[in-house]
Amino acid sequence: MNIRSLTRGDGVVIGAAILLLIASFLNTYDGSGSDIPNAWDNLGLLMSVYVGGIIGAVLIVVARALPQPRKIVGLDLGQVGVSLTVFALWTSFWTIIDPVGPFDDLASGVDVGGGLILGLIAALVLAGGAIATPLLPPLQAALLPAPSPAAPQPYGAQPPGGYGYPGAQQPQPGQPQPYGGQPQPGQPYGGQPAPAAQPPQPAGEFAPFWFAVPVARPLFAEDGSPSPIAELAPGTWYLAVEQRGPSLVAQTQDGRRGVLQDTSGIQRG
Repeated sequence: MNIRSLTRGDGVVIGAAILLLIASFLNTYDGSGSDIPNAWDNLGLLMSVYVGGIIGAVLIVVARALPQPRKIVGLDLGQVGVSLTVFALWTSFWTIIDPVGPFDDLASGVDVGGGLILGLIAALVLAGGAIATPLLPPLQAALLPAPSPAAPQPYGAQPPGGYGYPGAQQPQPGQPQPYGGQPQPGQPYGGQPAPAAQPPQPAGEFAPFWFAVPVARPLFAEDGSPSPIAELAPGTWYLAVEQRGPSLVAQTQDGRRGVLQDTSGIQRG
């Protein structure tokens, strides 16, 4: 799971679910009657509004964080979560309209309690966030900002090496070898190496470069299949090896290659 793929809309869903949990411990009814229950004393109300809404929020967040879409009885995990949030809102609304329900003997002097009022507000925010996130661009922005690239190394310092960092350079032909190393073929022993001749680059030829994505984005197979083969995560450098129109052919750390269709906002190394 990649929490950096969560959006601001997912943050709204998480906050509303926490508010719904708090509301479940407050009094459902206020009045002169004795033993006014909270939601945990009314199993039907608890499961349909509070637990149902919280489960829906969990399914929405989990579906967003998973690299591959998951399905339940043929339905997308996120769609099931949205349906549960709408059902929780619907039940909460009608419970406010008819607050007493099965407690008709408490009808005299009984009012809607803080648990129902706060529960309705939380369910409204929860369902609204779940439905509006795919529709409103401001809610689709990343919840967690992408980490900034590593700061430049000071002069004379040894840059970090390893695959996945654009500063990791391989020794170039013609560079002086360390003490005790073997001279390169054609290099005079003890002499200064001659500059290596670089072949001329044709005009317009693509040059591989390192890049990082601002938010998590899927990497699709080169054969054009719709299912992603990997997910590019923010804060990691990837190698672009080829350009195909507006798309890039990228290589992951484990050597897999695929097509990055959305290249907007990428940061070049």
